[in-house]
Order: sequence, then structure tokens, then C-alpha cells
Amino acid sequence: MSKPAAPTGELWLEAVRAAESKKATDIRVLDLRGVTSFTDYFIICTGSNSRQIQSISDEVGLRLKKLGSLPISLEGYENAEWILADYGDFIVHIFSERARLYYDLERLWRQARVVDIPELAS
Repeated sequence: MSKPAAPTGELWLEAVRAAESKKATDIRVLDLRGVTSFTDYFIICTGSNSRQIQSISDEVGLRLKKLGSLPISLEGYENAEWILADYGDFIVHIFSERARLYYDLERLWRQARVVDIPELAS
């Protein structure tokens, strides 16, 4: 019997902590509630190389699995330029520096509110 997933707020915050623990940079959380219906939050971060990008993705997946949450889909892992992990209520985007500049999700979703990330205790 699987344990129930933690509340969404706890889950996205744990995803942020996991990304930070693997030295992700420029971590941003966009609140998309009221902007779109397919998710509530985007977590956007950057890794410096494909190995780090995959490591960030692995750590996010491991920590959220421990809280009872598995991604609905995971895309881009092999290429590791942009890994997208869809958890339903939030989507984790892990970019290379080049891909983040090119796709510029913050500009594309500029009507979303940027969430203040609480001080993270690692």
C-alpha cells in the first residue's frame, strides 16, 4: 500500500530544496493559478552541464517519491538540455543555461506571480 502524497505546497518546496541541494542556480517559482488551468506552479532552475541537470532531476524525483509523489511524465532526460517533470499541480523545469535563455519561460509566463522562496534549511 502506497502512502498518500504530501500536500502540494510541501511537495513544490521539497522540489526546490532538492534542486538547491544539487547546486541548481537561479531557482524561480512561478504561481500560475488564475493564469492557466493545466498546472498551478512552475519551478524553473538551471544546471551547468548535462550531468548536473540529470543529477538535479534525479534528486527531485527521489525526494518527491519519498513523499509519495511520482511524476505524471518526465521528458528530456536523455538530452538533458531541458528536463521537464510534470507533477500535476506543479511542473519542474531544469534547463541548461543556453536552453533557459532561448525558451525564456519567465518572459513567456510574465503574467504569473513570482513566489518568494522561503529560506531553505538544507
